[in-house]
Amino acid sequence: MAENEANNPEAVAAPIADQPEGPKFAVQRIYLKDASFESPRSPAVFQGQWQPKINFDIKTKNTKIQDGVFEVVLVLTVEATLDEEPGFIAEVHHAGIFTAKDFEAGELEQLLATVCPTILFPYAREAIDSLVVKGSFPALMLAPINFDALYTQQKLAAQANASGEAPAPGATN
Repeated sequence: MAENEANNPEAVAAPIADQPEGPKFAVQRIYLKDASFESPRSPAVFQGQWQPKINFDIKTKNTKIQDGVFEVVLVLTVEATLDEEPGFIAEVHHAGIFTAKDFEAGELEQLLATVCPTILFPYAREAIDSLVVKGSFPALMLAPINFDALYTQQKLAAQANASGEAPAPGATN
């Protein structure tokens, strides 16, 4: 039978063509949408010992561009404070255009909230690090983020808020 399939490529391809296509996901483009860096206390900030407190904030947003095409923006903000005053503030809006067709509504929501930011994060992390180093501060390598866990926490917190329960420990809104 293997010989017949090898000699007749249509016999192998026919069953595949009859299968339903299913959802499609693709990255069209990844780009830096906005970036800013401030060092409001320079040059005085460079004169003391550098042991800052680092505050980190992350947000995502998505916009439907057309049917099955979405822009997802990952916003990373890092503020280093020294003696309760800002040493630097760096913010990056890294975006991507993604094709996501034929997904159920819940699957699409999760895809845009987890998979897309996971793809964008390494680019945004590198952009933040580059800004910080160009500002003459030590390199800042942000740890990887588990967007699936964040999404799950947010969904649990939203369910708890809707039912009047206290949010789960570690959950963020």
